[in-house]
Amino acid sequence: MGGPEIIAEIKNKIPDFVPLAVLQNYPDEINIKVSPQVFKDTCLALHKILFSAVAALFALDERKERGCFEINSIFVDFKNSRWITVSMDIPQENPGFDSLAKSMYSASLFEREIWEMFGIQPKGHPDLRGLRLHNEVWAKENYPLRKDFRKMQSGNLSDYKFSRVEGDGIFEVPVGPVHAGIIGPGHFRFSVAGEPIINLELRLGFAHRGVEKLFEDKLYYDAVGLSECVCGDSSFAHSLAFTHAIEKISGTSIPMQAVYLRGVFLELERMYNHVNGIGGIATDVGFSFPAAYASIIKEAILQLNARLTGNRYLKKVNTIGGVLADIDETKKQVLLGSIKHLKRDFNELVKILYSSVSFMDRVDTTGVLRRKTAEDLGVVGLIGRASGIPADLRKYFSGIYKEAGFKMASQESGDVLARLRVRISEFQESCRLIEEFAARLNKVEKSRVEPELKAGSALGYAEGWRGPVLYWVKADPAGLIQRCKIVDPSFLNWQGLAYAVLGNIIPDFPLCNKSFDLSYAGNDL
Repeated sequence: MGGPEIIAEIKNKIPDFVPLAVLQNYPDEINIKVSPQVFKDTCLALHKILFSAVAALFALDERKERGCFEINSIFVDFKNSRWITVSMDIPQENPGFDSLAKSMYSASLFEREIWEMFGIQPKGHPDLRGLRLHNEVWAKENYPLRKDFRKMQSGNLSDYKFSRVEGDGIFEVPVGPVHAGIIGPGHFRFSVAGEPIINLELRLGFAHRGVEKLFEDKLYYDAVGLSECVCGDSSFAHSLAFTHAIEKISGTSIPMQAVYLRGVFLELERMYNHVNGIGGIATDVGFSFPAAYASIIKEAILQLNARLTGNRYLKKVNTIGGVLADIDETKKQVLLGSIKHLKRDFNELVKILYSSVSFMDRVDTTGVLRRKTAEDLGVVGLIGRASGIPADLRKYFSGIYKEAGFKMASQESGDVLARLRVRISEFQESCRLIEEFAARLNKVEKSRVEPELKAGSALGYAEGWRGPVLYWVKADPAGLIQRCKIVDPSFLNWQGLAYAVLGNIIPDFPLCNKSFDLSYAGNDL
């Protein structure tokens, strides 16, 4: 179904719908330009037609070029393996638009971000508190993603207004933002009645670095290294999504050797993170032996990464046009031999966990996230699949995964056990996929090509171990980035955690939290 067909579907929902323009610059992207009067209705129509939450909603400062701001809302059409972007221009004087949040909750955080970073008001939004620019530090009317922003201006500071749950016997337990260990900073405020949690409010943004601003005016190649630093445990997935966007803009067709190599590295990143998460779940129930065993398996994968690429965390591997780290016949044998041993050790780890009655009792029915709640929040990736949402970009958007007979992991119960089982299934499937991809490597074919610098915009994406990583990039003819919008899966999934813990006791929060295993850095940007 191409542009005309989706327009016809929208017209069925909005009889007088007339788009200003419909463009399909890439086979996997359709862009629909509309007037501000029908932007909200168009987005809601696509939400119902595609059964899609908002994948991204963001602003551009086009005042210098066109005298306006631009708002883009992106939806995913899994059935037809494509992305649909709805865009509108809004005036630069008192900029605002009708909020989508009350009708489509997955838009809520994105709209708060637009208000905070651009000063564009989503009219009718029920909660416009800051996400990353904390009121105690940033004065109002500092909008850092506007092009004319130079430095923070002084002004009136204020305190953050937490939501309050009031009633007899209800009290609050604040945790963080500083935590034990090496995890990032985040504030969790529990409201409890006796032992059960009746509300959890998250406050993040303590690790805000202004990442999207840092991309502006950087050359393509310089920005690859920056993308690897956005979220350290997903450095390859982030660089892959970024290079994918640039390759679409430049019209670069990368060699199949590079496609398979990227598949191998993406799955290795998934494996070391999944086994680390499994070990963390074991740690949080006091099951120390399998936690230590998981650490050994993780270390073996990191050492394998270093032998294959020279970097344990797969940095300096991706480049625009392909990869910098090839796998010759000797390295291929190292890879396949290592996968054989990793499968054996991982199967032993799983047996240890499943044979423990006390462990299974702790994870079963704990931290349940219902499918309807996950869909409303826009929860993605392994957390969504554990709650019964059958969505994985590898299944719908990658030829080599279809060729390899990719099997998507899915559970229905949405509890810690379901998230554990998804991790286990995905680790085992990653081993199989790596063997499939390695068999297709061609020692004769080159692993990269030189791209041509061009102007344009495109959406790049990759299914990281947490879920889809999105990079929408706009660049000028010299290869300088004008706007880079990043969506890490943690951005929406943190809200899922706030609902999953309801009805549980505070001592089970670390277990629920680790089963989600979300990123502070990926969220805070």
